[in-house]
Amino acid sequence: MPEVTAPYQPGTPCWIDLAAPDQQAAIDFYSQVFGWTGEIGPPDTGGYAVCELNGKPVAGIMAAVPMGGQPAPPTVWTTYLAAADADATAQAVRGAEGTVLLPVMDVMTLGRMCIAADPTGAVFGIWQPGDFPGAGIVNEHGALIWNELNTTDPSAAAAFYKAALGIESAPMEGADNYYSLQVKDRPVGGMQPMSEQMPADTPSHWLAYFSVADTDATVAKVTAAGGAALQQPFDMIAGRMAVVTDPQGATFAVINPKPMDQG
Repeated sequence: MPEVTAPYQPGTPCWIDLAAPDQQAAIDFYSQVFGWTGEIGPPDTGGYAVCELNGKPVAGIMAAVPMGGQPAPPTVWTTYLAAADADATAQAVRGAEGTVLLPVMDVMTLGRMCIAADPTGAVFGIWQPGDFPGAGIVNEHGALIWNELNTTDPSAAAAFYKAALGIESAPMEGADNYYSLQVKDRPVGGMQPMSEQMPADTPSHWLAYFSVADTDATVAKVTAAGGAALQQPFDMIAGRMAVVTDPQGATFAVINPKPMDQG
């Protein structure tokens, strides 16, 4: 179902957010490209903007500023994985040779979160829902449709996510050297080794994909709004996709998906 009607199963990508040096410029860019609405939030939330699509929360955008003695976060989209218990999951991350970068904290009554890295260096968030379950709309034009782990060591990553978050991995049929990440036998994301097309110093990372009705037209919007195409639109097994960056350097993918049997 395109609409999210139930809590996310633990291990499922449930939210994404962006840290941007110029928060308002980022809100304006994604509003122009995807039709989101959003505004800088109140001071008690650190100005965090919950952007909406069709009246439902679709993604967060915050200012990239130093917090808690830590340097400002990088300008990247962060994928959050749902957890029933953020503290227990953080402990499982450590036990599976991952690293907790930002300790578990309450986000008012919305939920509990932390930021972690897997053993190959890919950074992700953990979200234990309270009043806020996560994205209220997915799989529609302008909304999140896929989260993909690009890693220097798929075997080590697969073992980590299974141990820490219960995420299984299996080769994806018809896609060479690509793996499906699954929660309770349901695909929730993908994993692949780092592409040779990426710069040699590119770290392991999670890549967010947004669904679009027309990939080429969206890339044209991205470039017109000051972004750039890292990979021009191309056809692949799941549809027509492209990899782009926004004007501040955050990378994301867009895809016009092929119709799939929902079963």
